[in-house]
Amino acid sequence: MEIRQLAQYQQQTQSAAPLAVIRILFGLLMIISLLRFWYHGWIEKLYILPQFHFHYFGFSQVSISPNYIYGLFILCGISALGVALGFKYRSAITLFFLSFTYIELLDKTTYLNHYYFVSVFAFLLIWLPANCYYAYDASKDNRVVAQYIPQWNVDILKLFLAIVYIYAGAAKLNYDWMVNAMPLSIWLPSKFDIPFLGSIMDERWVHYLFSWGGALYDLSIVFLLLYRKTRIFGFFLVVVFHLLTRVLFPIGMFPYIMIVSTLLFFGPQFHQRILAIISKITTIKKDHFDNGNTTQMSTFAAISKWVLTITIVLQLIIPLRSHLFTDNVYWTEIGYRFSWRVMLMEKTGYANFKIVNEETGKRFYVQNDDFLTAFQQKQMSTQPDFIIEYAHYLGNHFEAQGHGDVAVYVESYASLNGRPSQVYIDPNVNLRELDNNPFYRPYILPLND
Repeated sequence: MEIRQLAQYQQQTQSAAPLAVIRILFGLLMIISLLRFWYHGWIEKLYILPQFHFHYFGFSQVSISPNYIYGLFILCGISALGVALGFKYRSAITLFFLSFTYIELLDKTTYLNHYYFVSVFAFLLIWLPANCYYAYDASKDNRVVAQYIPQWNVDILKLFLAIVYIYAGAAKLNYDWMVNAMPLSIWLPSKFDIPFLGSIMDERWVHYLFSWGGALYDLSIVFLLLYRKTRIFGFFLVVVFHLLTRVLFPIGMFPYIMIVSTLLFFGPQFHQRILAIISKITTIKKDHFDNGNTTQMSTFAAISKWVLTITIVLQLIIPLRSHLFTDNVYWTEIGYRFSWRVMLMEKTGYANFKIVNEETGKRFYVQNDDFLTAFQQKQMSTQPDFIIEYAHYLGNHFEAQGHGDVAVYVESYASLNGRPSQVYIDPNVNLRELDNNPFYRPYILPLND
């Protein structure tokens, strides 16, 4: 019976309008995001000025000449425009995914959950027929245009959003967040200058309201959006929640991306109205796309099902990897990234590196300012894989300068969510002898909780 129901579900169709609206808005938001990045000078600050870049495990060879970095951003922006217009869509979305993801792989220092979200969302869009309706491709090729698509084409994006929200909510069900209201108890009092709300930002009850409210929001919002009777209320919460987080925290375009993404939960009539408004502004004739056709099954569509299914399964599995280890994930950061743990820790640290020639006993300390920007130093001092990678870089650098076969040690301290600062990395371990293993970090001293 279940197999029969699954087969019937795969045959169900719906209007292609929601996919067209999301394609347009996603492409436009990405253009704005890239222009904003350029305008603030972050391209130069993050990718040109640093003489050393931190790399993700397995991607140490990813790099680009400073002479070409602006060209890469331009390429990414042009492809985002192609996505919005539905122009050469398959090539445009693939190019956007590759260029955007490549930019993020250039330096691990810039990791943010919403950049990861954009890469995954763009990858999903590669395999969906988002150009079959209200797109340049559809207007020029009758083989592409279709008014209806399989329902699962939209549902797969909803499922991805559900994974993001529910995992983000589940991650908040920890002692620091629920019992100590951390790290919001550290962050919110500094927002005293916000109009209307600033005067209560140092109140303890406000910290718990935001902590418990945030967890409840993440765990329930998908269900509110799924049901028609609560959808308007749910979307109201989406707008309020994300605009409030935008006001309180410097998280860029992420709130707007999430607000736009949740429009997927509205019915086709809602998206048809959006397209009708766009038609009035642009004089595009929407009637041309209402041909009553459904996208045809093809070899690409069959492959897409498997690729999308595997992607969703990976999204379900990857965030769970931290549970294979007993240590505090926020202290060791084993399995922390790519798991939708959003704004759950305030971690400050200090790292002073010592270079030792163990044959002669000669030693000296490193001035981190000589090698890293202030932002890189802040990130490096609290993340163990950064510390190991930087130690290897320092060892190679000073060995090349003629200091002999040197060992690298670090005197490091860290504080997690308001706890007293404590020694973070074993100061007696030569870091050059360690592999940067993402799953095994015995050099981290236990958290004194």
